[in-house]
Amino acid sequence: MMYAINRCRVTNVIMSNVRSMHLLKEKAFVNGKWSAAENQQTFDVYNPANGKVVGSVPDMDVSDANLAIKAASEAFETWKLTTAKERSKLLRKWFDLLEANAEGIAEIMTAESGKPLTEAKGEVVYGNAFIEWFSEEARRINGEIIPSPVATRKILVEKFPIGVVGLITPWNFPHAMITRKAGAALAAGCTCVIKPAEDTPLTALAICQLAHEAGFPEGVLNVITCDRKNAPDIGKLLCTSPNVAGISFTGSTYVGKLLNQQCAPHIKRVGLELGGNAPFIIFDSANIDKAVQGALASKFRNCGQTCVSANRFLVQENVYDEFVNKFTEEIKKMSIGDGVNPGVNVGPLINEMQFNKVYTMVEDAKKLGATIKTGGQPIENLGKLFYTPTVITNVSASMQVYNEEVFGPVATIIKFQSEEEVLKVANNTERGLAGYFYSQDISQIFRVSKLLEVGMVGINEGLISTVEAPFGGIKESGIGREGSHYGIDEYTYIKYMCVGNLG
Repeated sequence: MMYAINRCRVTNVIMSNVRSMHLLKEKAFVNGKWSAAENQQTFDVYNPANGKVVGSVPDMDVSDANLAIKAASEAFETWKLTTAKERSKLLRKWFDLLEANAEGIAEIMTAESGKPLTEAKGEVVYGNAFIEWFSEEARRINGEIIPSPVATRKILVEKFPIGVVGLITPWNFPHAMITRKAGAALAAGCTCVIKPAEDTPLTALAICQLAHEAGFPEGVLNVITCDRKNAPDIGKLLCTSPNVAGISFTGSTYVGKLLNQQCAPHIKRVGLELGGNAPFIIFDSANIDKAVQGALASKFRNCGQTCVSANRFLVQENVYDEFVNKFTEEIKKMSIGDGVNPGVNVGPLINEMQFNKVYTMVEDAKKLGATIKTGGQPIENLGKLFYTPTVITNVSASMQVYNEEVFGPVATIIKFQSEEEVLKVANNTERGLAGYFYSQDISQIFRVSKLLEVGMVGINEGLISTVEAPFGGIKESGIGREGSHYGIDEYTYIKYMCVGNLG
């Protein structure tokens, strides 16, 4: 790690509010107990805004993960027999506790992820809503009676939980990505082994503490923590263990492909929410002021580190100059800094690896002739992971920023002439998670929304995530859907029962 170790504990770093203190856990959670790694190793969690140590958690390995899988497997034998109403009540208790402790969770999240406190609070509201939603959906996992072609038979269809599921979650939404998966899995009757990202394990442990307080039985919900070096082996174990029925992963396309390959020989249920390369199209008929506000929300939330962030801004020639000028002026007004400070709306990048990626891509664009309208450099006086919100024009297909997902506070803007042209550019990618466009032409709205090759479309809207809607992509952006009533399908199988000789 690039920072010198500063042993300030979280109590000194961020938390003046005593409500937060009982949520700060520095042990993993296995079989209903707070547990150290068998090898007694730990690793530090750093605040990306200032480099200080927020806390230390167990650096577990496959032996610890096997214990968590065993606990979840044993717990499944009784958890699968609970009624939908029983699971619903426990999930609702968890939701109520999450709501009561929202401030404390947000503080922990800001400390370890760097996102502004206002954004952290927004994620907590969003993440909590999944537990509320699935507490209600638990009682709506309905079967079916199908008319039989034979008078003496009855055809029954029922849904059952698949078993133990491994949930591997990312650092950019350390709360919501757990609740979106675990809420659905628990509602269906599955048990969980959660492996949070090494950059943000403390949020996962905080919400697990509240699940424990809600009364979930031992082994139903387990959280194992590990540093980057042990993550591949634990991920492989979750994919290959005969006691794990399914995997749900949110993260990079590269890792998602690897996990899918590891699951394939075992024919496991796989849910993947992978990288995007979202186009953001502004047509001539668009309301430019609303398009600018939508672009700001889509691009710079969480410092551009979201899988559904707009990555390529494609602007029709008649409104190109107006959009670029208004967009650039709004970006210049952004407040950048430590997320705990009032008014900050752009924090640091998560770690050195992500910072170097953003820096390299912008430098490559400069070298190949791009124009930097604003930004384009680090902000060293704030800290080692801060980068200015950046607008790049005169972008060509030879540049990295044209072809790759930036995952940072960098907006590339490309001019186009016709609808046909822009659809070719927008769809010319292996990714297909989200896409956005602004238009006031109703015929164009229905035409373009149909032709964009993505799983989710924002039409005159830059923020589209909500618990009620199915979240997921096509092409190399993933398999399956999360959230909505479709989200539980990933954790159930359908059993057909034929009752004969009814006479």
